Amino acid sequence: MKEQSQDLHNMRHSCAHLLAAAVQELWPDVKLGVGPVIEDGLYYDFDLKHRLTEEDFPSIEKKMAEIAAQGHSYEREEVDLDKAKERVKEMEQPYKLELIEAIEKTGSTAVMEAEEQNEEVGQVDKVSFYTTGKFVDLCRGGHCPTTKDIGPFKLLSVAGAYWRGSEDNPMMQRIYVTCWPTQEELDKYLELKEEAKKRDHRKLGKELDLFTFSDLVGAGLPLFTAKGNIVRQQITAFVQSLMHPYGYQQVWTPHITKVELYKTSGHYDKFSDDIFYARSGREEESEFALKPMNCPHHTQIYASQPRSYRDLPIRLAEVGTVYRDELSGELGGLTRVRSLSIDDAHLFCRPDQVGQEVRNLYGIIKDFYSIFDMELRVRLSVRDPKAPEKYLGTDEIWEKSEAELLKVVMEEVGEDFVRAEGEAAFYGPKIDFISMDSLGREWQLATIQVDFNQPERFGLEYTADDGSKQQPVMVHRAILGSLERFIGVLIEHFAGKFPFWLAPTQVKILPIADKHLSYAESVKERLHDAGFHRVEIDTHGDMVGKKIKKAQLEKVPYMLIVGDKEVESGLVAIRHRDEGDQGTVGVEELIKKLK
Repeated sequence: MKEQSQDLHNMRHSCAHLLAAAVQELWPDVKLGVGPVIEDGLYYDFDLKHRLTEEDFPSIEKKMAEIAAQGHSYEREEVDLDKAKERVKEMEQPYKLELIEAIEKTGSTAVMEAEEQNEEVGQVDKVSFYTTGKFVDLCRGGHCPTTKDIGPFKLLSVAGAYWRGSEDNPMMQRIYVTCWPTQEELDKYLELKEEAKKRDHRKLGKELDLFTFSDLVGAGLPLFTAKGNIVRQQITAFVQSLMHPYGYQQVWTPHITKVELYKTSGHYDKFSDDIFYARSGREEESEFALKPMNCPHHTQIYASQPRSYRDLPIRLAEVGTVYRDELSGELGGLTRVRSLSIDDAHLFCRPDQVGQEVRNLYGIIKDFYSIFDMELRVRLSVRDPKAPEKYLGTDEIWEKSEAELLKVVMEEVGEDFVRAEGEAAFYGPKIDFISMDSLGREWQLATIQVDFNQPERFGLEYTADDGSKQQPVMVHRAILGSLERFIGVLIEHFAGKFPFWLAPTQVKILPIADKHLSYAESVKERLHDAGFHRVEIDTHGDMVGKKIKKAQLEKVPYMLIVGDKEVESGLVAIRHRDEGDQGTVGVEELIKKLK
């Protein structure tokens, strides 16, 4: 989630109460869930007999505006847990009762916001209620001074959501709302949101014939068409070209593995619910799993033979397909899938080599994103010192690895980075790169992670120059994350208009009539001989205007129109998808232009 100022966060949280108050006035039998602040707004979960639709939004917004205009303050009251339980029972709010019981059990009030909080877990004796006019809600705060201080808001959508994210719980109705300090900011957000709808990668992916999904294959398992696979191949080749000067070795690992591998690495204890399991029909076989990540496999390639300090660093790279058992309700196009191809690499270094390797990776990542014209900001993700049980390894290991990354970040980035406690991987700290697309949305894609823990757990070693056995440091890195998610982001970033080098079809030749097909074929052959293999000819008998419109919808970078004049003169008429007609040129001149 983007960082929000405390004032903006409080305003949006106050708006959540405003939404719940309005829904309760309109439908008094409603049972209230939770209403946390999220990126660009908030949501609130309701258990309600009435089926909410967007047709209800005007009446809800009108009621919210009426309550806001009354200028109610947010009155805080702290009560002990027993009294709090009695109070929500009287209010006939069973979900609030469940939250209080969860607070008793966990010693944490984070459940009130339905999100993880970096807070110390301990004994909680009291909880707080906030009263706003006639509305009362269990809440931690904070809030605006009054309801008049809530900025302009807009209801966006309604969706089903399982209570507390569990499929075993009731399905609730979740209303999403955006809220901003000024009308100008709200209007700008809604304008960008409307543009984002037009760029939705699920819509464009179908229109451009890049990928598809099948109920027979399964949800969250994308199928890439020939054109979509071209995009995958081009991106993969580009990443590998950036890595080539640094001596990366491409490896391959199988799609299934013994579960024991992940028990040794520590992933099983942390992510057992996210693993797809597979059993052999033979009784003597061990329990297997579909590979959820590549790093433990790469440790075994490293461990397959003795290593010397002279061999290091060893850089193993793989675009490996992994599988995650995501909840069906959380799947979304290419950005949340169950089958994902990770642009993965793991470096095994001596301690004195870590700094330089991280610097090299930093340079690769900057070069990669500059090609796509995507700005980057840096986040140093470290462990939460208040929750050491979430992480593997000793304090000494963590302090050492965090200091190493901090040194690199300070030297490469300077002071312009964010330090995020609690965002580290369970095995080590990391540098996360937050990318901004053309609509100003942020995506966490690239990452560099330092890991002292897996080498220790797998007993990895190398022979030092003094003959002693030493433990290498493992550096994890992803430049684009998963290909699926990155392609989804790119489709929306470019609105489907891929740059020439990435476009599935780079050139489309449009013969005006069938008698020009032979010349179109000769042009295609000359382009092919010059290295341009993604060239198509529109052989349909349509009028040329219709062919141009079709190519425009397919977002092909260049169209070549050939008719009688072009055949006679040996030329082609060029049309660019954005710039329109660009005149008539010879094929050799065209090849120079394309190159």
